[in-house]
Amino acid sequence: MSGDTQQRADGADRVRDVALLRAMLRVRRFEERCAELYQQEKIRGFLHLYIGEEAVAAGVLQALGAEDAVVATYREHGHALLRGVSARAIMAEMYGKQEGCSRGRGGSMHLFDVATRFYGGNAIVGGGLPIAAGLALADALQRRPRVTACFFGDGAVAEGEFHETLNLAALWRLPVLFCCENNLYAMGTALARAQAQTNLAIKAAAYGMPAWTVDGMDVIAVADAATRAVAAVRAGAGPFFLELRTYRFRPHSMFDPELYRAKAEVEEWKQRDPIAALTARLRGAGLVDDAALAAIERDAQAEIDDAVAFAEAGSWEPVAELTRFVYSGPASAGAHT
Repeated sequence: MSGDTQQRADGADRVRDVALLRAMLRVRRFEERCAELYQQEKIRGFLHLYIGEEAVAAGVLQALGAEDAVVATYREHGHALLRGVSARAIMAEMYGKQEGCSRGRGGSMHLFDVATRFYGGNAIVGGGLPIAAGLALADALQRRPRVTACFFGDGAVAEGEFHETLNLAALWRLPVLFCCENNLYAMGTALARAQAQTNLAIKAAAYGMPAWTVDGMDVIAVADAATRAVAAVRAGAGPFFLELRTYRFRPHSMFDPELYRAKAEVEEWKQRDPIAALTARLRGAGLVDDAALAAIERDAQAEIDDAVAFAEAGSWEPVAELTRFVYSGPASAGAHT
């Protein structure tokens, strides 16, 4: 690589790294506000926060193009936000307002947006895996150079859909990037108590696909691995698997009393906070200072304040609309019901 080319690459990396910090902070602040709103009973139902895992979504999503697809889990607010679903539409959905991205019918676990090719939000553990395979199969049959990124937790590895989907994806060489967000706990069950083989990349490799283990608390490592994997999938290499070893700092959900892990363990992982780590790295390289960080925080705060105001001003779906999208007509005369 020539000196000029190396300098341009370094410059691009610096721009990307600052953008990664901005992305993670947007997600962290959004999730923190959601927790506050939940405690105020503005957001109801289930709420699963992504705090601590931001490096995964930020690192992977920056590698995707606008035509690619994303399938996520019920812990998907950060994925949706970074994919381009507006904070307004996400927050309104949290509130159950019809201005939300799912018309207020899905709530926290069922965010969906066709315009950004964000296909969930899925409340079923492992449920997004077959959907991702279907999207990728459609792209393969149409010879479209697209990639489907599928996010799921370590708990999904115990599900039949995991094995069935990886087998078919490898067999048919489908353009899927499997992103396992291994936060070490399937709800309240530690990985080692449920899986005889805790190296989850080995399970994927058994299906004949490249499988890499990545430090999910290092957003630059995630971004580099995702960029390489996406390029390979797009070039026709078939599916790739990333085991992203991360950790959630909050309970599984807002209902979780969190009796299954020691507070000392949580505090130990918080010392590896991906946002603090990247901030220190960028400060050391002279790429951000107090003023730049303050500006990033102000931008995130303004975006979230605007989203909350939008949701507060939103409207409830009229009762007359409740049967809209229900595709079941009256039974014909004499038919069995």
